[in-house]
Amino acid sequence: MERASLHWDVIDPLWNVINIYDGPGAFLATFNQVSRGAGLLFAAHFCQSEVCNGGFHQFFFNSTGVLAPEAVDGFTAIEQVQVADLLRQAMALLGSPYTREREARQATIDLLPPGRFDELDGKFFALLRSEAGGFEVAADRYAAGIAS
Repeated sequence: MERASLHWDVIDPLWNVINIYDGPGAFLATFNQVSRGAGLLFAAHFCQSEVCNGGFHQFFFNSTGVLAPEAVDGFTAIEQVQVADLLRQAMALLGSPYTREREARQATIDLLPPGRFDELDGKFFALLRSEAGGFEVAADRYAAGIAS
């Protein structure tokens, strides 16, 4: 049987702790219950998973958009700083300050021209695979550092 990536060992226990579904208050309260390092890794992983599945549109439209600021910090922590910058650029399309409220994000997304995130999506996919050795390598390296 193939062993899961090291970063999964860190984030797996967090799926039942961090609540992204019940709004910003619940998210922040539960995010603050875990170590900052593990929480940032969780946020980066969740972001990349959603963006890879359906682009920034899906990430921001779904509940996962609540953790975008922590995902920026997470990508920075794992040394994918260009990926973090792309996420910041995508967040900026939704206005400043960035809103964690899902309905407000959805309303803003509905006003954007179709395909508005497409160019950023393409850059994100390419950098995610290459910067700092790629997401899996960078996340595992970071996990090894916070687990020791």
